[in-house]
Amino acid sequence: MGTGAADGVRAVRAGLAEADRRVVDAFERHLGLERGLSEHTVRAYVGDVVSMLGFARGLGVGVAGIELGTLRGWLARMRDGGAERASLGRRAAAVRTFTAWAHRQGEMPGDPGLRLVAPKRERRLPTVLREDQAAEVMAASARGAEQLDPVALRDHAIVELLYATGVRVAELCGLDVDDVDLAKRLVRVLGKGGKERVVPFGAPAATAVRLWLDQGRQTLARDYSPPAVWLGARGGRLQPASVRRIVRDAVDAVAGTPGVSPHGLRHSAATHLLEGGADLRSVQELLGHATLSTTQLYTHVTVDRLKAIHDRTHPRSR
Repeated sequence: MGTGAADGVRAVRAGLAEADRRVVDAFERHLGLERGLSEHTVRAYVGDVVSMLGFARGLGVGVAGIELGTLRGWLARMRDGGAERASLGRRAAAVRTFTAWAHRQGEMPGDPGLRLVAPKRERRLPTVLREDQAAEVMAASARGAEQLDPVALRDHAIVELLYATGVRVAELCGLDVDDVDLAKRLVRVLGKGGKERVVPFGAPAATAVRLWLDQGRQTLARDYSPPAVWLGARGGRLQPASVRRIVRDAVDAVAGTPGVSPHGLRHSAATHLLEGGADLRSVQELLGHATLSTTQLYTHVTVDRLKAIHDRTHPRSR
């Protein structure tokens, strides 16, 4: 959420009736303290709820008087304002979470969100690297680290571990040194909703991470540095924006590769696992997906590739 949008949410929130502001404050505490959602997720949920309550206030309606028609009218205004289907779906989900909670708390006589339906989100196939492209990116990154420059060692270890494990960029940045077991080649990550999981990684990633920890990290570390695996130039914990730049630079160094982000490496890891014969349930566990349907998105990629191979190689494909 940009500065302008955040200021807009604060202004609308301040303009709500005192009783509605109290409910929003309680909902925010519920998301952060009881459900353990990230600060970013809480901010997004609360922003959507405040937007809806601001719309309702314009109709002279407070929390207790919100009905299904109120919610539909709010979504319609979002749609008319150019909001995409994915955005409408996210907003509807946030409001449904709010109305269900408010009903349980006795703030609403019923739950109008139960029947709120938003346009289905378009599920686009993710952009992924081919296996040979991923290998070239890793090789180019390794060559860049041959001179043992601390930053180059760190950047190479990051792209290797992202591709080896398929962890999210926030999970990667949250790693502490004790979370990495180089002997067993396992990494312990804290995923969405505070759920912890252990993910294995291969020998190339282990070698890259060991070089960084043994020969690079101490150069960037300061007395005040946290126990983070990844440190920035000033000794603080590396931030997701820096990791996105590192991945973009690594991929751009290899001609002909599609532009992918850290999430693109995650997509690539999942796709290559499935193409290599991994079962869907195992990939779901490795990636930390809450539902199998999320992991199933990757099967579309592998099916498309199988069809392309069949069309190109089978004598009776045409």
